[in-house]
Amino acid sequence: MNKAVSLSSGEKRSPLPVTPLGAGGMRPSTCPACGHHVSVPFLPAEWQPLATLGWPASAATARAMQRLPLEFVSCVGCGHVYNCRFDYRDVPYSNKPNLMYNRGWKWSQHLEWVCQQIVEHLPDDPTVVEIGCGEGHLLRALADRHPRGRFLGFDPNGAMHTEGRFEAHAELFDPGVHLPEYQPDLILSRHVLEHLVNPLGFLQSLDFAASWCQHPTQVFLEVPCIDRAIRTGRTVDFYYEHNSHFTTESFTRMLERCATSVEWVKHSYDGEVICGLALLGKSVEAVRHASEATQMYQGAMHGLVTIREQLAKLYESGKRVAIWGGTGKGAAFINHYGADGTRFPVVVDSDRDKVGTFVPGMGQEIRFRDYLLTWPAEVLLIPMQWRARDILHEMTQAGIHCGQILIEHGGRLVDFHRDEHPY
Repeated sequence: MNKAVSLSSGEKRSPLPVTPLGAGGMRPSTCPACGHHVSVPFLPAEWQPLATLGWPASAATARAMQRLPLEFVSCVGCGHVYNCRFDYRDVPYSNKPNLMYNRGWKWSQHLEWVCQQIVEHLPDDPTVVEIGCGEGHLLRALADRHPRGRFLGFDPNGAMHTEGRFEAHAELFDPGVHLPEYQPDLILSRHVLEHLVNPLGFLQSLDFAASWCQHPTQVFLEVPCIDRAIRTGRTVDFYYEHNSHFTTESFTRMLERCATSVEWVKHSYDGEVICGLALLGKSVEAVRHASEATQMYQGAMHGLVTIREQLAKLYESGKRVAIWGGTGKGAAFINHYGADGTRFPVVVDSDRDKVGTFVPGMGQEIRFRDYLLTWPAEVLLIPMQWRARDILHEMTQAGIHCGQILIEHGGRLVDFHRDEHPY
């Protein structure tokens, strides 16, 4: 209710508005611009058909169009507005172009301004890539204004024609493939990010690809800005095809999360558009983390082959082999290296609660450790390397003896007593 509230002092004030939180509206959804995980309702939820990509050919077809969920929420971290029910599979970009029409003189002035902003930042002989270039009018305009350089447009749906220095690529731009291949000085993306499910992730992939191939590159981004829509309560901007709606704050926050530096953020077209120029490709920590992960991956692949070969030879040797530990990390070891129940049927554990259950995935029955008193193993595999000394102490106390103890280290099975290892 919006009735005034009487105060003890005789003053009156309006009550606080009913907030989305008061209606239980806090949402655990991930912001596409900054990655924050809490949002609140921005508009009443409803269902509408596609607004720009449907192209119904008759009134009956129009009325029969599928209605899709609009549930626009606002990120409490940066103010970004997005449809948390959006599903990219419901948008037929591969079949229909985005039917927008704006040839007004103010829009023409805006495009002229964009060209000028970009040309000022181009080197003498640039390589320029535009992601989602449409028919390529911006790249052609840039090529006309710049005497040298290479201008490449990527758009799987654009009606592009290669001419002059404009190169058309009817495909999606893949940062991991195309950025190291073409090494652009500048990447452009205009009115694309608002259609993406994860614009932050896409920019981060550009930044990482540029960092990995050690080729810093500038990026010019342009998206609609909803600052005035919020100030004036305008709702017509929010339809299904536009998943993300940037405020000045959310756009800037997104750039700051991805870029080495943000050179500038500017508005155009009476504040309805926001643009930014930033530098990507100097993420030293990202490259370090990726290098560590790559080294781990390559080592794991080598270890997978090596240890499986060792297990095969161990089985062929005819020795009595037992594995200590049948759940958790023990089960992970057994499944990862294929220590199946046919070749390695004996699995023991010191936890009586696990006895009588079976190894997940492979099915060996888990026996109590004292089984090794009546079935002395010649070789004992201990998957939990850091527990090996505790297990050996437990074996000694229980009177269990084994000729050889093997653990995994450095991508192979090593002898716990004879080989070097940190355990």
